[in-house]
Amino acid sequence: MSAAAVEHPCDDGPELSLLEEADRLAEQLPGRRVEIIGGVITVAPPPDGPHARALTKLMRPFIAAGLDDGDSAVLQGIGLWLPGGPEDYAIPDLALVDADLDAHRLQNNCYDPAVFRLVLEVTSSNYKSDLRHKVAAYAEAKIPVYVILDRKHGRVHVLTEPVGGTYDRHEVYAPGQEAPLPDSIGAEVILDVAELIKAGRAQSSPSGD
Repeated sequence: MSAAAVEHPCDDGPELSLLEEADRLAEQLPGRRVEIIGGVITVAPPPDGPHARALTKLMRPFIAAGLDDGDSAVLQGIGLWLPGGPEDYAIPDLALVDADLDAHRLQNNCYDPAVFRLVLEVTSSNYKSDLRHKVAAYAEAKIPVYVILDRKHGRVHVLTEPVGGTYDRHEVYAPGQEAPLPDSIGAEVILDVAELIKAGRAQSSPSGD
């Protein structure tokens, strides 16, 4: 999911912390995803149908590989505490986490990045957030694998080997290719790029309607 930065309005009320402001926005904008990336509050629009459809398709190979049982779980919309700022956090579209997630809860309903094996984003209107800002944020958090379904450009990105604020390996896959994920996630998972790109696009209405 991608997002747009939020300007802070000037008013005479008490100054809020970033977390307090983010919580206020989340209450005022139900259905939207509020995050703090690099010390900036961002708000993502509610996902559209193709976004949700692609996310469902993405979950299936992880579940089929047995990664939603045993020592791991496949979860949507779980909070990830980020080290890039004192109040930074993200809510990736999909995450593969260790099964003992509940023992690693930190602030603001978010969890320690150490329990995340993989995070995945499906791009929306402001795709640059997923392709740029979150690359740095997730790399700094040492998330081992970051997968992006880039609906705008019709590609799947697989980023691995986080170092500092970037990933040393960045593989890009187009329709007609399969995108293998590293075995370090706990099982063999291969993504069908064409299927995912198709799922993420709006379906044309049948002619004659």
